[in-house]
Amino acid sequence: MRIVIAGGHGQIALRLERLLAARGDEVAGIIRKAEQGDDLRAVGAEPVVLDLESASVEEVAERLRGADAAVFAAGAGPGSGAARKDTVDKGAAVLFADAAVRAGVRRFLVVSSYGADPDHQGNEVFDVYLRAKGEADGYVQGLDALDWTILRPGSLTDDAGKGLVRLEAQTGRGSVPRDDVAAVLAELLDTPATAGLTLELISGSTPVSVAVKSVAGN
Repeated sequence: MRIVIAGGHGQIALRLERLLAARGDEVAGIIRKAEQGDDLRAVGAEPVVLDLESASVEEVAERLRGADAAVFAAGAGPGSGAARKDTVDKGAAVLFADAAVRAGVRRFLVVSSYGADPDHQGNEVFDVYLRAKGEADGYVQGLDALDWTILRPGSLTDDAGKGLVRLEAQTGRGSVPRDDVAAVLAELLDTPATAGLTLELISGSTPVSVAVKSVAGN
């Protein structure tokens, strides 16, 4: 498969790119800064320099044409203010989804967040973040032209992945290594029957492949 990942230099994206390239997929990662390109090449991905905060739908669609799947893994990141939660976590997600529709890329994965909710209350930066993620998820969920799956991981850690997770519509609070988030995303890309599902993810006791098959109804 050819897979294009928005936010290609993010911590989950780099792990996912390494996994996909190692299994023989063709992977491109969209990045904002050319100097990030070497990190993508090191894990086997092709860097594509494009700023999703200023690009047009057509510019993004051009990078997506010919892909079998698209993954939105971009985020404003810790330390960014409320304004960028709106322009990246929401705005760039909407743009990337619209571009996928225009480019005819049906399979579309979103790395969201546990607690994402368009009606989340509060004015702290994290409140704005959860609201922006929820609004972006809602937008994607309304696009019939996409076979979308939304993944909402719990608190992210840099612990080594164990490959054991809990993946359900509702898991309750918990944490999960970024390694395991990437492993679940790779498995979801291989499991089109998960289209239309919004899933929460935390560490658990079920092997990744079994957890994904279970939610897919296999």
